[in-house]
Amino acid sequence: MSDNLGVGIIGCGNISAAYLQLAPLLKGYDIVAVADINMDNANARADEFGVRANTVEDLLASDDIDLVINLTIPAAHLEVSKAVLQAGKHVYSEKPFVLSLAEAQELGEVARANKVRIGSAPDTFMGASHQLARSLIDDGTIGTVTSGTAIVMSHGMEHWHPNPDFFFLKGGGPILDLGPYYICNLVQMLGPVQKVTSFTGAASATRTISNGPREGEAVPVETPTTIHALLSFESGAIITLLASWDVWTNDHPIMELYGTEGTMNVPDPNFFGGELSVTERDGEAVTKSWDHPFGIPNFEDVHANYRGAGLADMALSILAGTPHRCNDDLATHVVEVMTAVLEAGETGQVMNMKTTCDRPATLGPEQAKALLA
Repeated sequence: MSDNLGVGIIGCGNISAAYLQLAPLLKGYDIVAVADINMDNANARADEFGVRANTVEDLLASDDIDLVINLTIPAAHLEVSKAVLQAGKHVYSEKPFVLSLAEAQELGEVARANKVRIGSAPDTFMGASHQLARSLIDDGTIGTVTSGTAIVMSHGMEHWHPNPDFFFLKGGGPILDLGPYYICNLVQMLGPVQKVTSFTGAASATRTISNGPREGEAVPVETPTTIHALLSFESGAIITLLASWDVWTNDHPIMELYGTEGTMNVPDPNFFGGELSVTERDGEAVTKSWDHPFGIPNFEDVHANYRGAGLADMALSILAGTPHRCNDDLATHVVEVMTAVLEAGETGQVMNMKTTCDRPATLGPEQAKALLA
């Protein structure tokens, strides 16, 4: 068996560059080909990174491709991932995995029938700060986590993205676009969610693009852009999740967990690193750190960016016949939580989860080093 899996990419948009740039840092896989419905995009990426450009059909038929990274738009994730699995290849999808629980369950059935695996971003929960948070929680540093907050709020994308339309359509919005980072991290720290409820709304029926060649054009808003949700975890913890693209500024901590013995301030789960602090009972906030490779800044000397770590873990796990961390049980559960939050906003109901999952295995410093080339 080869030391590395051969990997292809379907979807040559902006995010494909990050996967191609960071792949040499990681073990377990080699990106050998890219494909896109627009061959000009595929050829441009292939020329930039010295890989092969294929049509989608040719990539799926290629003998040197064992696993495909699905970087298409969310609305196409089901169709593309299903085609990959039916071709007898493993698939690793960008977030959100799919747009409904039914779609996630369908892909699970196809994967099992073809004896291949599913993986899905985000993998930022494997970052240094978030794994340190997990370690401290497991060690009882703040006691039993009883509640907390997770907050991601801004004014949206139309002021910087030249084509922000899909962010505001069904399948978009802050929950499905950004929620995977926050909910995955909460699940890896606290375990699965048991039930949710929410209130949702939107500040306006349209958004006006304020940059690029389409500046001044209005795009419709067809999904909630403000969500106030409550997540009740099987562990007993209750987390308030606020997600909005209708806020100009705020001073809320991004993520805080409140335990019987103290409080933990967790950095932005959109990133691998960041400062984590703990306040024990009547003490003062103390910054915590550890020597973890996924906390070392490697992007503009500011951010730790190890996108693809989850893919490396999946590839090495396939080769070794062991479970991988960014697995379909986790991805399916997170999809159900997110879509249940949106449904609760429409119906006013408390939604009981039909799925559950195990917390992903921890990734300590030595385990993280084992993923690096």
